[in-house]
Amino acid sequence: MSGHSKWSTIKRKKGANDAKRGKMFTKLIKEITIAARTGGGDPAGNPRLRSAITAAKAENMPKDNIDRAIKKGTGDLDGAVYEEILYEGYGPGGVAILVETMTDNKNRTVADIRHFFAKSGGNLGESNCVAWMFDKKGSLTVDKEGVKEDALMELALEAGAEDVLEEGDIYQILTAPEDFNDVVEQLEAGNFSFSDAGLVMLPRTTVEVSEEKTAQSLLRLLESLEDHDDVQKVHANFDIPDEIMDNFS
Repeated sequence: MSGHSKWSTIKRKKGANDAKRGKMFTKLIKEITIAARTGGGDPAGNPRLRSAITAAKAENMPKDNIDRAIKKGTGDLDGAVYEEILYEGYGPGGVAILVETMTDNKNRTVADIRHFFAKSGGNLGESNCVAWMFDKKGSLTVDKEGVKEDALMELALEAGAEDVLEEGDIYQILTAPEDFNDVVEQLEAGNFSFSDAGLVMLPRTTVEVSEEKTAQSLLRLLESLEDHDDVQKVHANFDIPDEIMDNFS
């Protein structure tokens, strides 16, 4: 399993406690709100909102929370106005990092993000300094337990998925962004459920980080970024040996 894939598994395990779950709900509510604000409150005509709702359902978010977030986005309920900002830079070991944020105070956010990078020995860069190294994909995670791989793969590929990968105790289904919702609907119709779902940035190539001190510094940076209230998602192009990842988990 590649480093960034195993990191996703570790994050899911770390996210099992209530505090982490609360942070995840906050991030998902922000995404639903801004999706509704920019594209309208009807999921049928707003692919981004449909994707956000799928991600929220994968985290077992209550329907009332989803509905309130949509109403905040459409202006039917009062709520904060968020600005989307993408930060790019390099972490320890020369690893490329993308940081998606939603903030109501960009001066606070950029100061915090810059501090995290500098503390780890990395640095923020200019726009598109690393974004070109990533491709946007739809990603669905299905737990292996009780799932027949052949049935999942056949249905996913028939629905338009690009690939089905086996990663430890999960299957990861990758789609083109425009096919994400169609694949979700057909898999749900086939009674498959998701432990994680949404649009991700996958690295075209990875950087091997085999020195333990550098790897630990990188993983601490990623965790600090992901724990920040204004950060929605973090993407990085690293590959770390399993034994180092296991030490961190």
